[in-house]
Amino acid sequence: MQKYILSLLVVAIAWSVQAQDINPDQNMWKTLAKITYKKEYDEFLGFKIDKPVFSAPIKQMEGQEITIKGYIIPVEGYKSHTEFIFSAFPYNMCFFCGGAGPETVMEVLASEPVKYTAESVTLVGKLVLNADDINSLMYKLEDARLINP
Repeated sequence: MQKYILSLLVVAIAWSVQAQDINPDQNMWKTLAKITYKKEYDEFLGFKIDKPVFSAPIKQMEGQEITIKGYIIPVEGYKSHTEFIFSAFPYNMCFFCGGAGPETVMEVLASEPVKYTAESVTLVGKLVLNADDINSLMYKLEDARLINP
């Protein structure tokens, strides 16, 4: 009986590792969530604000091309198909609706227009980090391309 349980455990671990190799981008949002915040006085606003402190794995990805799966969020002011907000969650659960944190959204600057859909899509592009401009999101994906139409 113990041999049978051990065999099942080995097969389950092997299957889990293989599944991670097939979908390397499935944990990108989890990696991007590994941030902390520090209070810092903002001269322009006149009070302390929370500034993101990016973890080492996130800093290593800055400027690198990443693949990420998520949802296009229709937001006023981002009307073109080349500039939009991208979220780990659908519209009804996203940061702007109060259901998630700011680490679950990013600005996208696409190299080609991306047609809106309520379904999840996968994008690839260069990750840019922002800890200083409070008028922008902390993550930006530049030169983004849709990889699953």
